[in-house]
Amino acid sequence: MTKKKKADLEADAGKRKNTSLRLDSKKLKALKVRAIEDDTSVQQILEVLIDEYLSKFGKQ
Repeated sequence: MTKKKKADLEADAGKRKNTSLRLDSKKLKALKVRAIEDDTSVQQILEVLIDEYLSKFGKQ
């Protein structure tokens, strides 16, 4: 999985909107642990996954 660079995220900060979602507590904990292990953030993981999902359907 590729990581977005911190500078890229900061450059997009003005275009970003907040959202919230509910996850099973065990899944969220595993996601947070994985983010720490990969030296990234949950936000960055989700953004990459969303980008991959949207590009799969040509909607990016």
